[in-house]
Order: sequence, then C-alpha cells, then structure tokens
Amino acid sequence: MSVRLDNRRMHVIRRLSLVAAGLWVALLLLVLFRPAQSDVSPRTGSPVLKNFSAVRADTGRIKITMADESYTLERRGEQWVMEETGGYPVRMDRLNTLAEGLETLTWGARRTSDPNRLSRLGLGDPTEGGNGVLVEVFASDGAKTAEMITGRRGDQLYARAPRENIAFQVNGELPPLYTHEAWLDLDIINIDASSISAVRMTDASGDSIYLTRPPGGSARSFTPAPPFQNDEIRSSLAVSTSALAISRFMPVDVKAESDLSGRPVARHISGTFDGLEIDLRAWREEDGYWATLRAVEAGEGARRARTINDKAQGWAFKLTEYDWREFAPDVSSLVSRAEPSEGVPPPPTDFQP
Repeated sequence: MSVRLDNRRMHVIRRLSLVAAGLWVALLLLVLFRPAQSDVSPRTGSPVLKNFSAVRADTGRIKITMADESYTLERRGEQWVMEETGGYPVRMDRLNTLAEGLETLTWGARRTSDPNRLSRLGLGDPTEGGNGVLVEVFASDGAKTAEMITGRRGDQLYARAPRENIAFQVNGELPPLYTHEAWLDLDIINIDASSISAVRMTDASGDSIYLTRPPGGSARSFTPAPPFQNDEIRSSLAVSTSALAISRFMPVDVKAESDLSGRPVARHISGTFDGLEIDLRAWREEDGYWATLRAVEAGEGARRARTINDKAQGWAFKLTEYDWREFAPDVSSLVSRAEPSEGVPPPPTDFQP
C-alpha cells in the first residue's frame, strides 16, 4: 500500500514540475518578446503625413531629395511631369502608388533617438550628406504641406520627421525613390524584330549603306541594296545587330531636344514590311549618348507613327554607349566597298545625318 502511495506522489510531483517548467518558459518568452518601453509611442497607428489626406487633391509638387541627386514631380494641368527633364511625363502607375503610400503610411514601433544610429536605418539627413530620402509635398500655391525623411533596411521601411532624431519603423509601402529614371515613361517604341524589312545608315564620316531582306528572312539575311549592291558584308552578325537595333530601343534618361548641342553624328532609318519608318539621329554630347526620333507611316491611319511621335517629338533620349553604337556604327566595319574606278564618282545619295 505504501509503495502505491509513494508512486502516486512521485507522479504528481513530476506533473507539477512539468507545469512549473512550462510556466517559467512562458514567462521567459514573454520577457524576451514583449515590446520594450522605448518601442511604445503615442504616434503608433497615426498617419506619418497627417495632413496628406486633406491636401492630396491640391498637391502641386512632390520633391525627392537624396545626398547625390534630387528630382521633382510636378503637376502641369492634367499631367504630371519631372521638372528636371524639362517637363517629360512621369509614369502614372508609380505616381498613384506613391500617393497611396503617402496617404496610408502609419507610424509603427519607435526604434532610436540616437542621432549617431540613424544612418543604420537609412535615415541620415540627405541635406547633410546622409543616406536618407527627404520627401517634401507642396500645394499648388507652393506652400509646403508635408515632409518626412524615409529609408530602408532590408525589407523594412523607416521614417522620421526632418527636425527630429526619433526614428520609427513605419507600416505601409512606397515605390523605390532612389533613381529618377524609374519614374520616366520611356516605353517609346514597340516593334518586333521580324517586322523590320530595311535599314539605311549614315555614319559620322558621311558613308552610307542601305540594307534589305525578303519577307520571312532571318536576322542574318540582310544584304546590301542599290546603290550599294556591290558592297560585301564583313560580318552578318554585326549587320543584323545594327539593322534590328530599333527593336531594342531602350532609353535610360531623357531631356529636351533643345538642350542638345552641336549636330547629330549619325542617322539610322528603319523600315517595316507594313509601311512604318522610324528616323533616328544619333548625338554624342558631353553628358553622354543621345538619340532623337521621328516616325512616318503610309496610309490614312498612321496610328503607330502618331503614337511614337506623341511621346518622342521635342525630346532626346539617352542611351548606353553600347546601345548607341548599334545605331551609329562605322559603315566600313559592316561592309567592304570596292574603290571606285578613277574618274567614276561614288553612288549618289542625299542621305545625311
């Protein structure tokens, strides 16, 4: 009997010990994961830009400032443009994402009030060379209505008021703000490489070449056409690369065409089997490699040409050097041309950059 009683007591003691251990573990987890007193703030849940909802409809400008660059999104009539490009339109999808983000962004947990630690959260003051992004909102009359410094660390977004050192994690999302190029609507041309039938090129020295291919021809089936039919292709790959370059037209920036200096150094005209022609002129400027465009289309509709010209007229588009050289190769690198006989002039052409 006493043995049974002892066993029962031992069983109860074990159960109580397990319960006690569980309570200690729960208490430890509560201590470890309970928000610290420094994380608690009366701002939690409140809008970061408390005035933005009221002034959103009257917003006239949003200025983004970083240590190494700044740009301004400005409303002009019914259109939003980037001021620094001379007024080129910005992408409305990104603008709407920004506006929604600014309206719904709320303060989360408090993180630090040590000014020496702000840069760890991407919140250094950009006006003093810091790594944060200053966002300023202005009404249509020019009055500043809201502002904040924001930054990222990993996937988390942080913010603070510009004249405060108190940093917070914030709830919500903003589009990437670190490059102005991402805001520009640079989707200018949509042409499939298989639709290109011919290309005419003039290089910086004034040499010209005219290349064509038959319907259904491959990328490497371009051949010299009159008056250059006697030219011999040096590399079918190099020829096809330049001949199809317009199908890969990918600008990285834009500025007003009136800001270009000098003259174009090359010309590249692409034609399609169904009558669209795109005349590109290549410019080499001190600030990089640029191109201007004009489209022409046969027929009464001419919708594709109008769409291209509506976006391209009056603007110069910056290209990488690699892409630009596809539009402005030396003709002598594409074909070998027999020396004209003495007294025989070269084939006539009025095709000039």
